[in-house]
Amino acid sequence: MKCIVQKYGGSSVADIDKINLIAKKIAAAKEEGYNIAVVVSAIGKTTNQLLEMAKSISANPPKREVDMLLSTGERTTMALLCIALNELGIDAVSLTGSQAGIVTNDVHNDAKVIEVRPFRVQDEMENGKVVVVGGFQGVSYRRDITTLGRGGSDTTAVALAAALNAERCEIYSDVPGVFSADPSFVAKAEQLPEISYQQMQEMSLAGAKVMNAAAVQFAKEANIAIYARSTFESGKQTIIRRLSAGIPKGVKAVVSETEIVRVRISGEDSKSVFESILSFFGKNQITLKELNYYTGSGNDKSVSFIVSWSNIYGWEKIKDQLLSEYGGKISFEENLSAISLIGEGLTSDIEILQETLTHLENSSIKIYGVTTTSFRISLLIERDKIKEAVKLCHKKWIE
Repeated sequence: MKCIVQKYGGSSVADIDKINLIAKKIAAAKEEGYNIAVVVSAIGKTTNQLLEMAKSISANPPKREVDMLLSTGERTTMALLCIALNELGIDAVSLTGSQAGIVTNDVHNDAKVIEVRPFRVQDEMENGKVVVVGGFQGVSYRRDITTLGRGGSDTTAVALAAALNAERCEIYSDVPGVFSADPSFVAKAEQLPEISYQQMQEMSLAGAKVMNAAAVQFAKEANIAIYARSTFESGKQTIIRRLSAGIPKGVKAVVSETEIVRVRISGEDSKSVFESILSFFGKNQITLKELNYYTGSGNDKSVSFIVSWSNIYGWEKIKDQLLSEYGGKISFEENLSAISLIGEGLTSDIEILQETLTHLENSSIKIYGVTTTSFRISLLIERDKIKEAVKLCHKKWIE
């Protein structure tokens, strides 16, 4: 029998009425003859509320216990959805991430899926049941509950779809797919009918919250199409898949990220200090990006990198530790944001970068750094200029 995986985010399961609504959508797909695995997020803002409860007790709660706490949010949703499905006459069973065979590394709060063993899921499907899996969570090889970080339910869904050899993976949220910019920033943002895996990954890594970058990587490796849809509005969708050659070059989307900090290490021993900090970051599960080395003469040496601090528990305490340890050798630029142009062949056409720099500078927006890949141009600018910059770039390259 054909198999599909559906994922419903927090806004889709925000209350009992919405849970009943998606139960009807799942029942309709089941009646079409599909085996269905459903991945769910926690209800509404439950994850944030649980985290605030932990932080009300401790500014830096143990990461293992935070994972144990946060994993309860998805368990509530999956049980309620199964109850709703059974009321409709659809036999359904709920499974935690560990019961569904989602095996991760031994990292808490931002674990990586290393293997999916979907035997229990397959057994339940063969018995005619809809399987509802708690997203965002798995189990480490040490049998500890782990969580997968922001957007982790997307990763659960796509990894499960790959393991089940599903026909497709449908990601449902409160927006009808992927847009050319954040609609809350840009009123004329366009819904994209399709986008390549590579471009979607770059959008996710650059700050777009509509899709998790790790989930897109799973889909790319397994060649599974992702259908990003609205739970509440039919007709529109974005298909994320491998696109054929001959994709038009140019800017397809403008993405921004505000919760970043640039860390700079200066001095003759900057390399050794950086290596020490890199080890510290590894122990604290902190990812850095946009790494730059500068090697001049004498003391004129520096290393800089970007940290996205929004997902780092206890970032202020970590920053204080670094300042205490390294003093004047380390500094933090916290007034910056990143704007990124996403598209095909951006670095093969230097005019896009040149015109963007000129366009922003003519609008009195100063550039503090530039990074490029084949599918992305990222610029560091002042945080209070980010909305204006997104509007300017979207108007120039897309509208």
